Amino acid sequence: MSKFEELRSQHPLFIYHGFELGAGHIRFHFSIDEYHFRPEWTFDVTLNKADLPRERLEVLAFALGMAELVSYWKCACCPTVEVRCGGLSPWQINWWKKLYWNGLGEFFYRNDINTSFEDFMTINAPEPTPLPELPRGLSGTLVPVGGGKDSVVTLELLKKAGENITPYIINARGATLGCVEAASIALDKAVTPRRTIDKALLERNAAGWLNGHTPFSAVVAFSALLFGYMKGVRYIALSNESSANETYVAGADVNHQYSKSTEFERDFREYCVKTFGKFGSNPEYFSLLRPLSEWQIAREFVKYPQYFGVFQSCNLGSKTNSWCCNCAKCLYVYILLAAFLNDNTLHEIFGCDMLEKTELSEMFDGLILDGEDKPFECVGTKNEVRLSLSMALKRRSEDPPALLKRFAEKFPEYEPTDLSSYFDRDNFVPQRFLNLLENTQNEN
Repeated sequence: MSKFEELRSQHPLFIYHGFELGAGHIRFHFSIDEYHFRPEWTFDVTLNKADLPRERLEVLAFALGMAELVSYWKCACCPTVEVRCGGLSPWQINWWKKLYWNGLGEFFYRNDINTSFEDFMTINAPEPTPLPELPRGLSGTLVPVGGGKDSVVTLELLKKAGENITPYIINARGATLGCVEAASIALDKAVTPRRTIDKALLERNAAGWLNGHTPFSAVVAFSALLFGYMKGVRYIALSNESSANETYVAGADVNHQYSKSTEFERDFREYCVKTFGKFGSNPEYFSLLRPLSEWQIAREFVKYPQYFGVFQSCNLGSKTNSWCCNCAKCLYVYILLAAFLNDNTLHEIFGCDMLEKTELSEMFDGLILDGEDKPFECVGTKNEVRLSLSMALKRRSEDPPALLKRFAEKFPEYEPTDLSSYFDRDNFVPQRFLNLLENTQNEN
């Protein structure tokens, strides 16, 4: 019997007991048998405005709990989830199952779990009480800031448009705060909730229960919706690009970035309208950078050197605001920027020359070779990486570093795909911002 089957047989029921929505906190309560999990969010945003009906806030908080629960459910993969604190229609139940199923694709793959959409989970919940429409004047844009180059580009484009920006930062750190400051936005404008994982989950992982990747960007989406509603913003502008739609596993539909994909964005917008009401009275969620490739975003990012010393998107180095220079994310960002920046600038950013690190050759091959699995990090398409490497090689043709030589050997007659005018029309960018993107493209 596999670990997956063993845990499911021992722990058949996961319960979403409830949540406590206080003046500056939300505490959720989940359980698997005698094991109880109480993750918490703390924040400074006020709940006591006259135009914030408690009923609507509770439905938003409940939905955030639904996004959170999968991180706890996955440790035992209980066959049944019982919801005791809110209502879900059959359509909503199917919606959540789809998110969990696709968002756990990497988790299932890496844990060698063989199951099906029909069998992996049953969700039981009472019918919901429909929310009445709530006419409400909204303005400005909430921008989730993760500390990397993508949210930097979103900030700069929206500044160019004269938009009133509210930065949104979960578990603020040096890079995220530094990017807001480099954008010349006052830190007291930012919404900065603190999200805490219950240590009981870490104890279950240490005890040998299952662990792995979950769709965290769905947590970002539902929390941004809650805090955006509390702040009265008109838009929530993500920084997810077209490249987030690509599968990571050759011959299989496994996307590390599923909850950053166009499919999730489409589904989430539909959930928002059906559950909370039409956009305009509620914040409208979209990704500003969806029409663009990661390569185009990097081309735009290098125009803003004030961020070079503060941006950082390495997961391993996030606690120390540093680039570890040993992971796929560091290597990928280095390659993208090497297409546009000289070695001295890159060394100032990363502290090393990653293109000389032959110990990363296997990781490097996963980024460029068709038929090889991509590293499970938020990285772009292989075409984008190959284009960046071909440009980096031209800049260093006299004495190319080791990994550029490796690229040249594997692609001796490479003809790069031109991405300079790429524009993905499958997007939900409001027209006023779409014009901004198109004008920016024309300037490049």
